[in-house]
Amino acid sequence: MQLLAYILIYPILWFISILPFRLLYAVSDMLYVLMYHVIGYRKKAVYENLKLVFPEKSEMELLTITKKFYHHLCDMIVESIKSMTISIDSMKARYKFNNLDIITDFEKQNKSIILMCAHYGSWEWIFILQTYTTHRSYAIYKRLQNKYFDRLVKSIRARYNSYLITTKETFSVMEDAKKKGILSMSGFASDQSPKKDKARYWADFMGINVPVHTGAEALAKKLDMPVVFFSVKRMKRGYYEATFQTLAEDPTSFKDYEITDRFLALVEAQIYEAPEYYLWTHKRWKHRKA
Repeated sequence: MQLLAYILIYPILWFISILPFRLLYAVSDMLYVLMYHVIGYRKKAVYENLKLVFPEKSEMELLTITKKFYHHLCDMIVESIKSMTISIDSMKARYKFNNLDIITDFEKQNKSIILMCAHYGSWEWIFILQTYTTHRSYAIYKRLQNKYFDRLVKSIRARYNSYLITTKETFSVMEDAKKKGILSMSGFASDQSPKKDKARYWADFMGINVPVHTGAEALAKKLDMPVVFFSVKRMKRGYYEATFQTLAEDPTSFKDYEITDRFLALVEAQIYEAPEYYLWTHKRWKHRKA
């Protein structure tokens, strides 16, 4: 069944990927109608999340954020599909970096780094960063159930010398790269909810006390790797700008969870500025303390 699904769906994805952007976003508009108005994909979860973290906002304000979010989510979906065939030059024109010197300075020092980000703005096209640096890029991800689509996603990233690794592989891959002297850049989207029984640390996120991922900080200290945060701003439809900020040049000098707290504060700042670009469909606050 997995192969059959791949055979049936892949041609559709490929066709969408070769569409010019004007038609690509027409597909996104139709997808929005389907997901929001027809299917109502996770609308309850989105509403509950927004109501929880923005209790001061009116129903009309929450509805406006919700609709903008679904429009952006659909754009993200078609942009991910576009990654199959988009040219490097086109992606560079659409996904720019404001202060690459933070990355290149670590490169000159021959230092591997950990990149921390949130599911905000656009994290799908960040792998174009690989074309500006000699760091080997690793992105930590959750393996897809369909092994054929999993291979497809990996092959797309490999076009830019970026590699997807699972959570279980993370430490061994990063440690091996360090031992071999390979300059690496490992990306962690650390804003989602860990399993409650495996949570080592709870912190306030958007005013709610929740369990948080601390793996990026722990690995940074264990492997002595600087930590850099990148935020993404949507300039207009299909155009983004990323900005880097050093969280910890010497992670071992920080108290436990201090780097994680800094990361969460920066994520919150992004969300408060433009909440419609955060991934509200995830049940981020499903485990919380009263």
